[in-house]
Amino acid sequence: MAKRNEKLTVLGKQALQDSIIYYNDCPVGTVAARDSSSDPLNYDQCFMRDFIPCGITFLMQGETEIVRHFLTETLKLQIKQRQLDFLEPGRGIMPASFKVSYQQEKQYLKADFGNDAIGRVTPVDSGLWWLFLLRSYVKYTNDYAFSHSSEVQKCIRLIMELCLSARFDMFPTLLVPDGSCMIDRRMGIEGYPLEIQSLFYMALKVASELLLDTEENDRINKAVHNRLNPLATHIRQNYWLDLTQMNTIYRYKGEEYGEGALNQFNIYSDSIPYTQLSEWLPEDGGYLAGNLGPSLLDCRFFSLGNLVAILSSLTENWQSQAIMNVIEQKWEDLIGYMPMKICFPALKDRDWQLITGCDPKNRPWSYHNGGNWPVLLWLLVASAIKTQRVELGQRAIEIAAKRLLKDEWPEYYDGKNGRLVGKEARKYQTWTIAGFLVAQGLMENPQFLEYISFE
Repeated sequence: MAKRNEKLTVLGKQALQDSIIYYNDCPVGTVAARDSSSDPLNYDQCFMRDFIPCGITFLMQGETEIVRHFLTETLKLQIKQRQLDFLEPGRGIMPASFKVSYQQEKQYLKADFGNDAIGRVTPVDSGLWWLFLLRSYVKYTNDYAFSHSSEVQKCIRLIMELCLSARFDMFPTLLVPDGSCMIDRRMGIEGYPLEIQSLFYMALKVASELLLDTEENDRINKAVHNRLNPLATHIRQNYWLDLTQMNTIYRYKGEEYGEGALNQFNIYSDSIPYTQLSEWLPEDGGYLAGNLGPSLLDCRFFSLGNLVAILSSLTENWQSQAIMNVIEQKWEDLIGYMPMKICFPALKDRDWQLITGCDPKNRPWSYHNGGNWPVLLWLLVASAIKTQRVELGQRAIEIAAKRLLKDEWPEYYDGKNGRLVGKEARKYQTWTIAGFLVAQGLMENPQFLEYISFE
């Protein structure tokens, strides 16, 4: 078993090297996939969120140059000026992806801010993930001169300005459209999806660490400080689901008014799938709900949001342990034959038709509607190490190692137990490769967790 994992690691590192994109002879990123059997679409570009596990892998291997070049070149692509045409991307937005293009034999980086994407959705998560990788790079290299440079300080400031700007909202969370994160297709997560809130909290913590105490940063520093605790309290209290909270919601009264209202979001208990949830949720388990809004509590388990919440310490220690209890005791549902399911359960029947718009790619137990994504392995292993549940991480790695190479590193898996290679999955998906390498690297070198985790 150890020999198999060692071989997988060696071949994975070579596949990752083969995916590198060069710009003016410098490595700046990695293509999303290298599947020559399919139409490349935009899989020949470097996606911001896809590069995160790749960047971490390169740092683990001591290859810091590509990470710095990635950070440097993408901050140049950030929208810096306010646009007169309000149909253009707003100031502070980072691109979803970029590619190397040519004009009169000169190279330039062409950014996509969602204007060419399927569904034309602007990626809210790009800037938040960029901040995460920036912090990892700085902590690993001690290159604080880079993070303190005027260009990087401005980039951080603009991302924070965009997230903390005045808005028609009363909550400390970040309001976004559907499809603005890893789940980039219509899945009923518009509003305040957990994934964005976990990333937002993490980004606020990065800004609090890396923004200098200067007059220019003063307003943003105060805004970041003022938002952190209300956001954490709001998520920990109002998104949390365990048996105690379920019993509270079950007895909610509706149409309450005033400061003393218990049911602040006017959630009707009939909208909660109590029968299924009370049978599924372990006695000592709990997790953060997928979304919360007026008369809305999305009870689906979204893996990325919960795992990032653990890494960023958005969840308290006991909540982190409860989330890991759910993963351990509902292993067949959430892990199955390939770690791990992006959300559970899948939307079916009329819910699938109405919420996804009859999206054939997101049919039940496929793609983002209950599909299994190997890239999530690195987040699962990191969370397992942080919560001192290392055996869960090792178990997940062994499951993944049995199939990834044989299946040629696919993008995702289908089926309720993740047994089928995704119907439209690309092979040699770069973040699948990097996800395994990060997971294996963390098991071999757990102290690297400090570069991707927050106290």
